[in-house]
Amino acid sequence: MFSKLFLLYLFIFFNTAQLISQEAVKFDVAKDSIDLVFIRLNERLKSELKSSDARTIATAHLKLGIFCQENEVYSEAINQFNKAILLLGKENHESLFLELVNRLGIVHLQLKNYKAAEHYFRIGLEEALLQKNKTQLAYAKSNLGTSFEKQQRYDEALKFQKESIELYSALKDAEGVSIVYENIGSVYEDLEQYQKALGYFQKSLQYHTSTTDARFANILNNLGDVYRKSKSCKEGLQYTQKALEISKILGHAHEEASSHKDLAENFECMGNYALAVTHLNEFIRIDKENKRVQNANQGRALQIIYDTKEKESQIQWLLQNSKIDRAQKAILMVSVVCFFIFILLGYTYVKKKRIQTEKETKYKQQLLQVELSKKHLEEENLQREVAVKNASLSRYSLYISQKNKMLADFALTLKNSLERNNIDLKRKLKALIKEIDFNLSQEQEWGEFMVLFQETHPAYQNQINSKALEVLSPAEFRLSILLRLGLSSKEIASILRLTPDSVRVSRYRLRKKLPITSKEDLTAFLRSI
Repeated sequence: MFSKLFLLYLFIFFNTAQLISQEAVKFDVAKDSIDLVFIRLNERLKSELKSSDARTIATAHLKLGIFCQENEVYSEAINQFNKAILLLGKENHESLFLELVNRLGIVHLQLKNYKAAEHYFRIGLEEALLQKNKTQLAYAKSNLGTSFEKQQRYDEALKFQKESIELYSALKDAEGVSIVYENIGSVYEDLEQYQKALGYFQKSLQYHTSTTDARFANILNNLGDVYRKSKSCKEGLQYTQKALEISKILGHAHEEASSHKDLAENFECMGNYALAVTHLNEFIRIDKENKRVQNANQGRALQIIYDTKEKESQIQWLLQNSKIDRAQKAILMVSVVCFFIFILLGYTYVKKKRIQTEKETKYKQQLLQVELSKKHLEEENLQREVAVKNASLSRYSLYISQKNKMLADFALTLKNSLERNNIDLKRKLKALIKEIDFNLSQEQEWGEFMVLFQETHPAYQNQINSKALEVLSPAEFRLSILLRLGLSSKEIASILRLTPDSVRVSRYRLRKKLPITSKEDLTAFLRSI
């Protein structure tokens, strides 16, 4: 694929000098930087803009289009070529018009728009017939053949290539014959008819007049490639190595990369995988560098093209003097204005969006800070509330304990008084003792205590029941609550109206129903729930 595209480019280069005379583009991108080439073109354009000669202006567009084409800025190249054609007019049959049409065809061929390329090459063919220019007729037929080859219409491709070679032969144009023979060889290579392809490539080499240029290296590469595909790897190796030598001498990086790639495939064919890998790595290295340079040139070219937009007002004046209709002029002006408006709107939008985003981010941070402060305050309030309720529970349990103890002591004193013989006193004391015992047996205070505990520790009952190895009795559950509050055995005995020994037994039974070892503290375990 590379050799064919390079062939088209080289063919165009050789014919440019014949078609544009002294006004043609004469610069070498390999020797001069992109910037220097553009400066030269731009200075020439400035001087030509002062004239009202349509052909001079069209030539300036052609030069700029070639600059864009060689730097692969194809859309702008097409734009420049079309502007030049519009300046010349449809009925202006001259070599410059023919060159522009062929350039458009080549650009579309490079873009793989083969139908569009065929369209422009047919225009070039008709124009060459009108001008009775046999050299351009041969060139147009060869180009058409190439476009048919890319569309895999091989019969038509061979037909036009053979017609082209007849014309070049009659003109005794050895280089033209060499190029067309190489094109025919490429067609037969696509058809996998390698012997025929080999014959045509050898003829191309025979007619090529130079042995120290990039085309010579390209033909050698094609010969080596066909020999390899024909399984004649050793013969192919000689041609490819020679192509590599010439490419290095010329400093032609693309041909050098292509030679290394073919050598890698050749050595693979011969079973020498070490050398195959070496040349493949070299191909990758050079190809990567070529792409880097290509991308850099493309970027610089785009920047340069953007700078030329400043000359649009002068181009408008030239278009008016070249009788371009007002509609096209308006479209061009609107396009330029819209472009700058678009840039301005885009910049304004991005700036506003950034400011808005910063404000939103700041606002969200403030909201988050407020929310964190609120949660922190709520947490502190909850902790204070829990502390207050725990203190209330402790005070309430202590109150119950003291009340029960007081009532128990009072009941004991009254019982001792019953031993006296005062009958009326006995009757009254019995009634009082009965009332005290009744109050001691009431559950109302315990119920109020449980409500307060549930408010403070709402999940405690479910958690301890889920962890218990056996179902806890109501008495054991009450004991666990009092232990969790940190009450002593004496205080618990008073509240539950048990003896201290009974409390110790109840603690032992509660411990057995909970998943704790004998070394673990029962109160600490209950507080962890």
